Amino acid sequence: MTDGQPVRLGPLEQQVMDILWDGGPSTIRQIIDALPNAAAYTTIATVLRNLERKKLVGAQRRRRSVQYRPRYSRDVHTANLMNQALASSKDRAASILHFVDGISDDDAALLREYLTRAHPEDRA
Repeated sequence: MTDGQPVRLGPLEQQVMDILWDGGPSTIRQIIDALPNAAAYTTIATVLRNLERKKLVGAQRRRRSVQYRPRYSRDVHTANLMNQALASSKDRAASILHFVDGISDDDAALLREYLTRAHPEDRA
């Protein structure tokens, strides 16, 4: 994703990523129109360049405009953040257990079901 470096998103970067994840590939103008607060064209262009540098978005030229798209789904991005957080822990097992202690009953049931489900790759 980013050569092992933590992916830190500022508030505006997060808003732009949310627009791309929810609405799909977008131009700078479409992103500006979707933001809740007015933003300058150059500000969003800078944010997108930063997101490209962080390898979170890709750009594709279409006629006279450029469309930006997320390189990873929101789910993959979230999982990467969780893995990065665990990698920074000195006691990975303790961190995982504290995390699991804090999740909701529904999330615990989902995790339990996933872990007990037979995986096709385990049958080989």
